Amino acid sequence: MAVNVYAPHRAKILNINRQTEIDYTFTLEADVKPLNGQFLEVSVPRVGECPISVSDFGEGYLELTIRRVGKVTNFIHDLKVGDSLFIRGPYGKGFPLAAFLGKRLIIAAGGTGLAPVKSVINNFCRNPGDIDKLDLLAGFKTPADVLFKAELQEWSKKFNVQVTVDKGDSSWSGRVGLITNLVKELTIENTDNTRVIIVGPPLMMKFTALEFINKSIPEKNIWFSFERKMCCGIGKCGHCKIDNTYVCLEGPVINYVQAKRLID
Repeated sequence: MAVNVYAPHRAKILNINRQTEIDYTFTLEADVKPLNGQFLEVSVPRVGECPISVSDFGEGYLELTIRRVGKVTNFIHDLKVGDSLFIRGPYGKGFPLAAFLGKRLIIAAGGTGLAPVKSVINNFCRNPGDIDKLDLLAGFKTPADVLFKAELQEWSKKFNVQVTVDKGDSSWSGRVGLITNLVKELTIENTDNTRVIIVGPPLMMKFTALEFINKSIPEKNIWFSFERKMCCGIGKCGHCKIDNTYVCLEGPVINYVQAKRLID
């Protein structure tokens, strides 16, 4: 019998962590073993399906950080612990962790872009000797939009973690301004030994990459992770296609040398 590649698997919700008013992290019971940076298609019967990046995973579980943005995600946000979601995948190409070994790794993440790189950071948090150094530059619109607050504090014990918001308030004593300002302040002595990951809104990724290039980081040392509407996940429907590139197949993680030619 032919295998139905669109058939999802039931995954029980083990925990729900409310990151912000509109961003919840769901821990699902699952034996799926994704690569860091891959995504799943998440569905609710008779409601719909949407692509979600895997924010973390381990033995018997995985985490999805889901923003309330429409019909499917609104329904998911109303689910409770013990309910189930349906998942298929993982899909796409993940981050090339082997390319980061022994290197200085700089991660620039804007908003929900922090979710796809969370497992990468946790991997090197558990194995700090695998890299030379890690810098995390995280930017959010406001203090209320900051994700993974507990993890940011934990990561800052081992790595250089800088968090900035576009607009502060009376509760915020940290940095205010664009993430590109954090890039400008970095001292990078060995650019050939430095690798960069950039994830976030398109304009943020574009101008953050230009700042790194201004610091003489080779283009081949920079990776993007695209957040696209990937419907089928297997290169059939074309919803995620940019020019001749199916992001669901060749991405979502794409090296800058290729990514800079993708005009949406």
